[in-house]
Amino acid sequence: MQLFVKSLRFLRNGKFLTRTLTTEQNYAQQVEAVPLSSELFEGPKTDANTAPLITMHGLFGSKQNWRGISKALTSKTDRRIYTVDARNHGDSPHTSSHSSAGMSADVSSFLSTNSLSKACLMGHSMGGRTMMHFALTYPQLTDRLIVVDISPISIPRSFYEMNRIFDAMLNIAVPSNLPMAEGRKLVKEQMKQATDSMETVDFIMLNLRKKPDTGEFVWACNVQTLHDSLPHFGNYESELQNLKPYNGPTTFICGTRSPFMSPDHWPQVLKYFPNAEIHWLDAGHLVHFEQPQKFIQIVADFLNKK
Repeated sequence: MQLFVKSLRFLRNGKFLTRTLTTEQNYAQQVEAVPLSSELFEGPKTDANTAPLITMHGLFGSKQNWRGISKALTSKTDRRIYTVDARNHGDSPHTSSHSSAGMSADVSSFLSTNSLSKACLMGHSMGGRTMMHFALTYPQLTDRLIVVDISPISIPRSFYEMNRIFDAMLNIAVPSNLPMAEGRKLVKEQMKQATDSMETVDFIMLNLRKKPDTGEFVWACNVQTLHDSLPHFGNYESELQNLKPYNGPTTFICGTRSPFMSPDHWPQVLKYFPNAEIHWLDAGHLVHFEQPQKFIQIVADFLNKK
């Protein structure tokens, strides 16, 4: 592939800085970025000159899922911490596309908008794949990388059972005249027909909203687009083939009872992230919820490492 560069200038502290983009990075820039809704956390030791941490949730999640973790980290590190809603989730815009390249472009735009020349990145599941893609595409913008319970190599076969969950979400039937509490009970019963995992049902139910003008029950996440993008989750590694390895500090934090990372993947993972380490916690996929104290300490130690 022929290499060419493109320079972007952005303002920081009253001075213009220049980014130089390679072919792959320029390609990602061509994906239309959306402005991400975010929340900023700062603590007593916050240093504005230190690269902040940007955290992205997983599928069906939102920035609210990371408030407790973020508040705890502000007391253990000197970094500003931003949590963001991925496109098609939470308070961020809904679009007709949903891909790691698009979400990487969103994060790049977020850095520019907030005059950040470099950032630490943390992502869980879908967010982890976004942040891996970003680090491989924009290594000069990445200070260090934290990936939570997801592999760049493959996803478990059970993930494709999500079709039943999406179908149930797309076909909820709730009278608009019901109050929120009663409507939630009815939707929850309908969702139970799609999965045996009450943990999954409870997590998805955090997305249920009721329109104030019509009373209609709707989902905060863009269910149709997420459903349509489901087949692409299995083709993730093909998106990385033309990207050079990210050589910066990287840590993976995974659950021993989760199917989303296998020890067998590790030799292949190191081809993309040669300076990576891995921590295994006694947890399932929501490792940060199940083992919050151990998780926070691992992240804090990694962010504080010189």
